[in-house]
Amino acid sequence: MGRNKTGGLAGVIAGRTDICTVGKEGAGLTYRGYDIYDLADNACFEEVAHLLHHDHLPNAGELAAYRDKLKSLRALPSVLRQALESIPTDTHPMDVLRTGCSVLGNLEPETDFAQQRDAADRLLAAFPSMLLYWHRFHADGRRIETSTDDDSVAGHFLHLLHDAPPSELHRRTLDTSLILYAEHEFNASTFTARVIAATLSDFHSAIAGAIGALRGPLHGGANEAAMELIERFDSPEAAETGVREMLARKELIMGFGHRVYTRVDPRNSVNKRMSRRLAEEVGDERLYPVSETIERIMWEEKRLFANADFYSASVYHFMGIPTYLFTPIFVCSRITGWSAHVFEQRADNKLIRPGAEYTGPGLKAWVPLAERG
Repeated sequence: MGRNKTGGLAGVIAGRTDICTVGKEGAGLTYRGYDIYDLADNACFEEVAHLLHHDHLPNAGELAAYRDKLKSLRALPSVLRQALESIPTDTHPMDVLRTGCSVLGNLEPETDFAQQRDAADRLLAAFPSMLLYWHRFHADGRRIETSTDDDSVAGHFLHLLHDAPPSELHRRTLDTSLILYAEHEFNASTFTARVIAATLSDFHSAIAGAIGALRGPLHGGANEAAMELIERFDSPEAAETGVREMLARKELIMGFGHRVYTRVDPRNSVNKRMSRRLAEEVGDERLYPVSETIERIMWEEKRLFANADFYSASVYHFMGIPTYLFTPIFVCSRITGWSAHVFEQRADNKLIRPGAEYTGPGLKAWVPLAERG
C-alpha cells in the first residue's frame, strides 16, 4: 500500500461485512439492510439487538423470549458487586465497565465459541446493572437490586438510575437513542474488537478492548464535551458570542463533523427532534435554544454539521442522566454491534496484521559502547 495521505487508514477497505453500511452517498446508515429511520421510528432496541445478533428481525414469540432472556440475566454475582464497590469513586465510568467486563469474563468465562451469543446477551443485560450499581453505591451509598421487571433495556437503565419506572416518553427516548448508537461499521472500537477476535481470543477480551478504544476522546465522549459547552452559556446570544470567539481562537468544538459522513449524520435529526420534545416537557428555554444557536454557527462558519453526539447530550440531560454517564450509555448500546462483528470475524477468520510504511533511518553500523559519545 502506498502512503496514506489522510492517515488513520481513512479510505482503506480493511474487511468485508454484511452488518452495516455507513455514509452511502454521504449520509446513509443501515443495519442488515434496514434504514436507520425505519428502525428508530418503528423498532424497539431489543428487536435491533436481535437483528444484529441473529441476522433477522424477531417475530412476536422470538421477541418475547428474547426480552425474557435478557431480564433473567440482569443480576450481578456477589464477587462482581464487591469488585464494583472497591473501584474508587473518581474512576472514569468507562473504566468501571471495562473492569466489570473483565471480572465477569473470569466468573463466567467463554470456554467455547459456541457460547458466544450467550456471552453477548449476558453483557447486554448486565452492562446497565454494572454501571448503575457502581454509580448508586458511590453517589448514594446504596447497594441497589439490579433485577427489575422492566421489559426494555432502556426502562431498566432509567429505573435503576431514578429508583422508579420511567415515563413512556423517557423510556422510548432512551430506547431510540440505543438504536441510533447500536452499530456503525468499522469504527475504532469495533475494529479493535475484530482485531482481538481475529487472534482467537475470548469474547470478553474483545469487548474489553473495544471499551478501551471507545474511552478515548476522539471516539467516545463527544456528547459529554458538548454538554459542557452548552451549559457554559445562559442564552443563545451568549452562545453566539462565545462560540464565535472560540472559533477565532481555533478551539476544538466537539459534536460536529464526522470521519465518514460528508453531508449529514442521519442520526442527528432524530436526536434533535427528541431533544426538542424533552425541552418542551420540562419547560426548558435555554439549553435547546443554545444548542440550535451553536449548530447554526458551526454550519455558517465551518460548514460542519452536528453529529449524533451533539443533541444526544441534551437528550440525556433532560432525562436526569449525569453527564459523566453519557459515554457508558454508548457501551450499553454498541455491545450489540461489537458482538455482531465478533461473530462475523470468527465465522470467516483470518489474523488481522496490516503492514506499515517504514519512515525511520537506513541501516546503521553497530557502535561499541566505549566508542559512543
